[in-house]
Amino acid sequence: MEKRLHIFDTTLRDGEQSPGCSMNLEEKVRMARKLEELGVDVIEAGFPVASQGDFEAVRSVARTIRQRSVAALARALRSDIDRAWEAIRDAVQPRIHVFIATSDIHMKHKLNKTRSQVLADTLDTVRYARSLCSDVEFSCEDASRSDLVFLSEVIRTAIGAGATVINLPDTVGYATPAGYGAMFRAVRNAVPETCGIILSAHCHNDLGLAVANSLAAIENGVLQVECTVNGIGERAGNAALEELIMALRTRKDAYKTVTSVNTEEIYASSKLLSELTGMQVQRNKAIVGANAFSHEAGIHQDGMLKNAMTYEIMTPQSVGIRHSILVLGKHSGRHAVKQRCTELGYDLSQADLDRVYGMVCNLADRKKEVFDEDLIALLDVRDVDHSELYHLDGIQVSSGTNMMPTATVALRYGGRKLADSATGDGPVDALYKAIERLTGVAGMLMEYKITSVSAGRDAMGEVSVRVDFGGVVHTGRAMSTDVVTGSATAYLEALNRALVAQKRKNGQSRSEHVSATATAV
Repeated sequence: MEKRLHIFDTTLRDGEQSPGCSMNLEEKVRMARKLEELGVDVIEAGFPVASQGDFEAVRSVARTIRQRSVAALARALRSDIDRAWEAIRDAVQPRIHVFIATSDIHMKHKLNKTRSQVLADTLDTVRYARSLCSDVEFSCEDASRSDLVFLSEVIRTAIGAGATVINLPDTVGYATPAGYGAMFRAVRNAVPETCGIILSAHCHNDLGLAVANSLAAIENGVLQVECTVNGIGERAGNAALEELIMALRTRKDAYKTVTSVNTEEIYASSKLLSELTGMQVQRNKAIVGANAFSHEAGIHQDGMLKNAMTYEIMTPQSVGIRHSILVLGKHSGRHAVKQRCTELGYDLSQADLDRVYGMVCNLADRKKEVFDEDLIALLDVRDVDHSELYHLDGIQVSSGTNMMPTATVALRYGGRKLADSATGDGPVDALYKAIERLTGVAGMLMEYKITSVSAGRDAMGEVSVRVDFGGVVHTGRAMSTDVVTGSATAYLEALNRALVAQKRKNGQSRSEHVSATATAV
């Protein structure tokens, strides 16, 4: 029989405490809305007593979220609880989350309190929180390093005072799956009162075991798991929501658990958090990393082309990613090269395939990854009709304080001269919009990078861009002491590669492509 697991997301509280991950009020509200859309059960919005800014952010989240529970953290102090309640009292489903340390090392060195004092504080503050709010969670900080007899006594006291959820965190990431699971079994046996409440797990990733420990807790009766998007959090982070949810879904046979999370929103949630915090996930990050659904090895690619289930235990669409990627590199096989050439519009004979495959292998030895535009260049470089490419004839850019950035661009195309102007958020944005107006080809800028390739104030800069034209990404590079000119040249290189690829695919001439809106000079 499947059991319903509650997902308690602490991205906005424990996650935001991670160095470099702070968010302002507007960013917290935006992320909270995404978490609501994702379908988590509880959104822990922050620690209101920490600062006025955190208080305002928690209150804003509480007033915004209408379909989920909103929790606020408080130490076992009445003043903390008052502040937390003031912040979340307008929530549709408010929860006060009270915590106190229960391990000997924390009680002695941090709290400077005896066991009897911790028990008294637990009784008083949980009872007080329950008098304000019907939903009270109580956490035994550093539970995984606490004496089990004393831990059980604290839990019994908290339940007696009115706690509806008992959380036993692995605060410092010390636990192992076997030990963490055993702790929950022992508590359930020692405290019969836990049958009427929700037990919760909150794991940190100091030993890389946060998700494994959380799954062990679920196997031992836990009905709530606390986690964060992308696994952000103090030190090495928390249990990663995306890994936990997809483990439960993919191995439903083992865990027999369901959640309310809409998995197709996982990738979008991950990307939004990275955008808000500036903390990008590693490429090989499970579920949401750039390599999670990418395949380079020839054997793997061959299997994927025959049946994706050979090397993917979940579909990329199940987490909100459009499709898998067969990466062309030195480990790729002929099948993958042929498949990508076909997708780009090339019908290769066996002899052509052998020739292209050899060139791909040679190129892959010099660079880590062979992009679509590299493949196109290998196929097209000798017979390109340069009259059907765009060439930069001149640019003029105006930008400064209190003025709208404007760019005028002149291009040559098939013996004709074209010119047009556009405004933008900055000089480069205006430049690219002017090119788009002239060519009638819209591209989505995926990556823009400037690198100095020489020293000094007049250093030569290399501009690199990656642009998505109709679902196919093309790159362009240019070197110049003028980064604006370099930006235009690099973009045009990517555009021209896209046009050549499209012509090859369609078998059509672009001689009449010039936009009717362009002005002939």
